[in-house]
Amino acid sequence: MSIVLLAGGLGTRLQEETTSRPKPMVEIGGRPILWHIMKHYAHHGHDDFHIACGYMGDFIKGYFLDQYNLSGDLSIDFSRNVVSRQESDAESWRVNLVDTGINTQTGGRLLRLKPRLESGTFLLTYGDGVSDVDISALLDFHRSHGRLATVTAVRPPARFGGLIMTGDFVDHFTEKPVSGEGWINGGFLVFEPGIFDYLSSDLDSLEADALERVAADGQLAAYRHHGFWQCMDTLRDKQYLQRLWEDGSAPWRTWDRDEKETRLRIRPQVAKAA
Repeated sequence: MSIVLLAGGLGTRLQEETTSRPKPMVEIGGRPILWHIMKHYAHHGHDDFHIACGYMGDFIKGYFLDQYNLSGDLSIDFSRNVVSRQESDAESWRVNLVDTGINTQTGGRLLRLKPRLESGTFLLTYGDGVSDVDISALLDFHRSHGRLATVTAVRPPARFGGLIMTGDFVDHFTEKPVSGEGWINGGFLVFEPGIFDYLSSDLDSLEADALERVAADGQLAAYRHHGFWQCMDTLRDKQYLQRLWEDGSAPWRTWDRDEKETRLRIRPQVAKAA
């Protein structure tokens, strides 16, 4: 099943990192957060990715080109003008990198991918949030209700500690985050091709223009996820995710919680040198 990754935004609230790279390429544990998201989807059997590029899109393309050209063990036979790759430990991903414009809004980016996605159900998420959401259960839920779209609803993680009070007196002081109230859009959406009927231009917001109207038409369902979810909106968020990774307690590492760091590699092939 195809997965759309929205990776073209400016990332203005993370300017400490995004002046030199696009937000989806900010690293957690030495890997772009985009890679973490892709590993999670692939773990659930979905590895046909369509990355909607915009701001510093060439940086994203360069990352995947470098993996293709430089990963693994290389042998160069200068006499025969041949380059061969012996490394066989390869990701089985198909990665489509699509320019969707610098100033295009989220809905417009999706609309530009319409020719690639009209054949059936597809998945979509943002390039800056990780979760341990069960993609298979999410799809089962989507298919069970027969609506046009499903959004994964999550409880927002609180950013600060809290005071537990009775009247004007503090009963308990906690430095740990207090659970957020209510539900928010956590990404990890499922769509039928009919979503394109709600989009018309580059200026359309997926959230404000499309999903609000889909909801008004009774065609938007919410899959409640009670597990881990965290966006990387600020430097504080980035540092929190980094600590979880370094501690070996990253809940989104669903592909293999005991796996040591591995490199993104390619299948063996023989290519003529330029």
